[in-house]
Amino acid sequence: MRKGTELSHGRRQLLRYAGATLILSVSPLAGAVARLPSVLSVRVWPAADYTRVTLEHDAPLKFTHFTVENPDRLVVDIEGVEFNSVLDSLARKITTDDPYIKLLRAGRYKPGVVRLVMELKTKVAPQVFEVKPAGEYGHRLVLDVYPLTPVDPLMSLVEGRKDAVEPLKLEAETKVPETQAKKAEPAPAPEAPEVRTSRKSGKPIVDRLVTITLDPGHGGEDPGAVGRGGTYEKNVTLAVAKRLKARLDAEPNMRAVLTRDSDFFVPLQMRVQKARRVQSDLFLSIHADAWVKPDARGSSVFVLSERGASSTQARLLAQRENEADTIGGVNLSAKDLFLARTLLDLSQTATINDSLKLGKYLLGELGSVNTLHKNNVEQAGFAVLKAPDIPSALIETAFISNPDEERRLNDDAYQDKLADAIVRGVRQYFIKHPPGPKAKLASIA
Repeated sequence: MRKGTELSHGRRQLLRYAGATLILSVSPLAGAVARLPSVLSVRVWPAADYTRVTLEHDAPLKFTHFTVENPDRLVVDIEGVEFNSVLDSLARKITTDDPYIKLLRAGRYKPGVVRLVMELKTKVAPQVFEVKPAGEYGHRLVLDVYPLTPVDPLMSLVEGRKDAVEPLKLEAETKVPETQAKKAEPAPAPEAPEVRTSRKSGKPIVDRLVTITLDPGHGGEDPGAVGRGGTYEKNVTLAVAKRLKARLDAEPNMRAVLTRDSDFFVPLQMRVQKARRVQSDLFLSIHADAWVKPDARGSSVFVLSERGASSTQARLLAQRENEADTIGGVNLSAKDLFLARTLLDLSQTATINDSLKLGKYLLGELGSVNTLHKNNVEQAGFAVLKAPDIPSALIETAFISNPDEERRLNDDAYQDKLADAIVRGVRQYFIKHPPGPKAKLASIA
C-alpha cells in the first residue's frame, strides 16, 4: 500500500507540473489574442507647411503604406489592431479648409488588418513613421502630408510684404516727390539702423530691409510647459510672436517672418533652416519658462554656448527645450528635411558675441515690463539657436508655472507690453550694431 501511495503522490506531482506548464504556455497566447493594440486617440494638425495626422496607440504596430493616383490617395494598412470607435470617427477629424486632405476614413480591410484611406486635394510627398512613447504620449503612428513643392518661406515673406522683394536702396541723388522726401527724413532718434546719410548731400540712403525670424516655441504635438491653470506654452508663444511680428512689420525697414503661424509642430533644425532661407539678420525664439516650484518668476534671455551652460538652470532648460523633437515627433529617416549636421560644427564665436549683445538689449527692455529672473544673459546648448551666421536669442517671457505670471501671460495688455519691449531691444541693437551688406549664405540641405 505504501508503494501505491508513493506512486499516487508522484502522479499528482507530475500532473501538477504538467498543468502549470500548460497554463504558462497557453496564458501568453490567450492574453495576446485578448489584448490587441488599440488606437486611443487621433489628432489632426493642418497647416500650410504640411498636415500631420497622429494616431496614438497603446502598443507597437505593424504597418505598410502606398499611394494611389486618379484620384490621389494615401493608403495605410495596420496589422493586428482593434477597429474601434476612435478609428471609426476619423472622417469627422478632417476640416474642409485642410490644405491637403479631402477625406480620411478607416475600415476593416481583411481579417486582422485595418485600412486607412486618405483622399488628397493635390499630389503630396507623404511620410509615415512611428514615434516611441515620449512625454505624456504613448506610441504614435504619424502620417505627415507634405506638398511636392515645399512652401518657400522667402516667397511667403514677399507675398506678405510687397516691399520685401529685394533690399531697398534709395540713392541720395534720386529725385522723389517732396512729400515722399519729407517722410524719408530721419527722426532725431533713429528708428532703424539702415537709414544712413550720404556724405555729399546728407540725404538718407536706405541700404536694405532687416529681416527678423520669430520662432514661437513648441506647437502641434508638442504643447511645451503647461501652467497650473491649464495654459499651454505653445499658445502663449504664438500669441506673443504674432503681436511682435505686427509691430516689427510696422517699423521702418524691418520685416518679420514666423517659423509657424498656427498650431503645428516644426522640428528644431527646420526652424533654423527657415531663418537661413530668408537670410535673417536676427532669430528670436519665444518661450514661457517652467520650474518645479511655483514661486519661480521673471523674464530671462538665453543665447548659445559652445562651452557648457552658464548655470544649472540654463543647462536643464536647454535639455528640456531640446527634447521638443522627441515630444513633437520627428521622422529621423527623413534627413533631407534637416540641415546638414556639419552646419553645427562651424565656428560660431562671432555670432555668439553678437547674440550676447542682442540679449543684453532685450533683457534691459524686458526688465521694464517684468521682474528679471536673472540680471545677466545666460548661455546653454540650445539646438534652436545654432545658426552659425545669425545672431540668435531665446526669450523666456515669464514663468508659466507661476500662477500669477500665467495669468499675466494670458492678458492681452501684458502680451502687448512684451512685444513692445522686444521691439525696443531689437531697435537698440541695430542702432548700435548696424548690419552690413547681405552675405551669400552657405548652401543648406
